[in-house]
Amino acid sequence: MSTPSHEVDSSVPHSARVWDYWLGGKENYPADREMGDQIAQVMPSIIDMARHDRGFLRRTVGHMVEKEGVRQFLDIGTGLPTQDNTHEVAQRVAPECKVVYVDNDPLVLAHAHALLTGSPEGVTNYLHADLNDPEGILDGARRTLDLTRPVAVMLLGIVHFIADLDEARAIIGTLMDACPPGSFLAVSHATDAADGEPMRRAVEDWNAGGAKPPLTLRSPEQIATLFEGLEVLEPGVVSTSRWRPDPDPFGEAPLVGHWCALARKPS
Repeated sequence: MSTPSHEVDSSVPHSARVWDYWLGGKENYPADREMGDQIAQVMPSIIDMARHDRGFLRRTVGHMVEKEGVRQFLDIGTGLPTQDNTHEVAQRVAPECKVVYVDNDPLVLAHAHALLTGSPEGVTNYLHADLNDPEGILDGARRTLDLTRPVAVMLLGIVHFIADLDEARAIIGTLMDACPPGSFLAVSHATDAADGEPMRRAVEDWNAGGAKPPLTLRSPEQIATLFEGLEVLEPGVVSTSRWRPDPDPFGEAPLVGHWCALARKPS
């Protein structure tokens, strides 16, 4: 496997920086903002999708720490630091939580110090690596995490950058095989099940514009196959806006273009 480059190419839009732009962050370049605006014109709901993805992270991490007793997290494709990062959510409830962030964007590496300011009781580390090298990720994670104890593997908004579904399933299998029973897998993934043609056009624009990496849409049924062999928690594979949402006096949130689920590795 090739080693991720540590050089930032500001002329090419990158998923982590475009996402940062949609979330209102400042760690992005003109090429990222141009691509972000282009996608938002085609599919205005993309901003809500980014917000609901962050909400799914907050709720699922909170559930695993509070209800399942998880104290270790492997967050792959973490992106740029923003509000309610995994370690912040986890360590607010249990300060002793250990979190390893993984990303291949050199700009994330440059800002890793912002991710590493966790609680004094816990541990927060950063690994510059690529999802295409799951064994390398596991080797690096073992320096911080005890893989004989349950681990939550977080793959939010990243698996859709693996074009081949069988390859994506194999990568997830490698990661989960290294984790003991009682571990969890959280995934959010782009789909056209909510927005249809606007989402397909947005992805076409993304890929045609040379953004890195290219993105592959999958159906909810295909996304569900990523959890084979695991116990999917209720409410199953759903829009991130519908995964155990916070009470809303205005009713049920609309569907958005990321489907998600949380699953447990059985005994």
